[in-house]
Amino acid sequence: MKFHPVYVSSVTACFELEGTSPYYAAAPFDVALDGETVLTGVKTNVFSLFDLQPGTRHKVSIGRDSVTVTTKTETACLSVRDFGAEGDVLHDDTVAIQAAIDACPEGGRVKVPAGTYRIRPIVLRSHITLELRKGAVLRGDTHEANYPVLPGDVRDAHTGQKIMVAIWEGEARPCHQSLLSATHAHDVAVVGQGVIDGNALNSTWWENVKERTIGRPRLVFLNQCEDVTFHGITGRNSASWHFHPFFSRHIGFYDTAVDAPKDSPNTDGTDPECCDDVRYIGMRFSVGDDAIAIKSGKMYIGMKYKTPASNTLIRNCLMEYAHGAIVLGSEMSGGIRDLNVSQCLFRHTDRGVRVKSRRGRGKYAVIDGVEFSNIRMDNVMVPLVVNMYYFCDPDGHTEFVSSKKKQPVDDTTPYLGAFTFRDMQCTDCEWAAGYFYGLPEQPIGSVTIENVDFTFKEDAGAGVPAMMEDCPEMCKAGLYFNCVKGITLKNVTMAGNTGDKIITENVEEVTQQ
Repeated sequence: MKFHPVYVSSVTACFELEGTSPYYAAAPFDVALDGETVLTGVKTNVFSLFDLQPGTRHKVSIGRDSVTVTTKTETACLSVRDFGAEGDVLHDDTVAIQAAIDACPEGGRVKVPAGTYRIRPIVLRSHITLELRKGAVLRGDTHEANYPVLPGDVRDAHTGQKIMVAIWEGEARPCHQSLLSATHAHDVAVVGQGVIDGNALNSTWWENVKERTIGRPRLVFLNQCEDVTFHGITGRNSASWHFHPFFSRHIGFYDTAVDAPKDSPNTDGTDPECCDDVRYIGMRFSVGDDAIAIKSGKMYIGMKYKTPASNTLIRNCLMEYAHGAIVLGSEMSGGIRDLNVSQCLFRHTDRGVRVKSRRGRGKYAVIDGVEFSNIRMDNVMVPLVVNMYYFCDPDGHTEFVSSKKKQPVDDTTPYLGAFTFRDMQCTDCEWAAGYFYGLPEQPIGSVTIENVDFTFKEDAGAGVPAMMEDCPEMCKAGLYFNCVKGITLKNVTMAGNTGDKIITENVEEVTQQ
């Protein structure tokens, strides 16, 4: 069984099978470390080893196939217990853990042993590894007053230019400091089998969310960071988004998990915003909003910085109980490009692939040449949605956003180009197979659906496939297209639908094979 390493730290290693089945392996397998079986009956394509020794060469085997990896060396290992951390949930361990991080030499590791550590916001530093051992929980304090309010932006005293500090839904706005954060940090790793728990379930963060004027904290916020990795850990119960990399590069998430109640507000799994080279391999999501939402800011950020979300890789991930499994937008004014999604499994999400845009996102809000392949969806209400009328923001229901009349193409007009959906199985759909609605002044460029099977649940319910004004309820509808230039359907099958398999309005060309 062929496999390869995808990440190695000083004490952990992550591996990926070279098969093609989405998320789960074709058959369970055992893993040996230096000749001794350490994992049995592994079912997923991505697996990990923990508690390794730094600077050590290891042989990892599955049956007759093996690879050799060498863990990284490190300069020091400091335990947070030596700095006074209790890990008994009763004491506030913030100062002790922050002191250990601050004292750690570059290239060193801060170890958090098993225990529950009550913390207020903590700041990560460059060139260190934070290891959360099995049974270790960093649990957020429940008092909102213990999360300082950061300004959206500040002015550089020398140049007068704005420096972005805190971000809320694509704009620089005051926000409570995140539980873990890093700014301008490099070469950081958070690894292990432990948990980062926002503890919002036992706090007031999820109350009156629409009335708040100050943004809720993220679980983890990375502001203009580089070479940051999360391996093995679980993030859960964040006050809002769980992992939010912002204007960051070379970010990796390997064999990690995100958990929050499916009715918790705005608890996205991860939202890479204006980032380059972000990798999600072997992640599992079960959240109250979107699982992975790729973003690039609203109008001001898009027009000023012109920084797209680029080179995003998503592979061998499991998305469950989310509003959307993989989402593009709606804050995408800088554009999204070079996205690669494959071998993923979506279960019980409202929508599968979900693209959200609207008038007002701007001329740099371009998504083009995007392909999704080798994906399985089970019990997803609507597998495919591309919506250019997403009714977010205070003006979301205005005539400017919602009008179906042709408007002038100007600096506020977004562009959605070519989309390809290939090699998918979508079982137990309910509302519709797909819903695509472009702007009359800027139609969606092209949609190609190839080797895709849709089957509908016999007792399917009805629902609104896209969050847009005047979108009708649907039940067992086929593929609906409106304001799309070109459609290509190759080997597309559909069973259990009601009415036509393909419904088109304002479409220039349809090719079926």
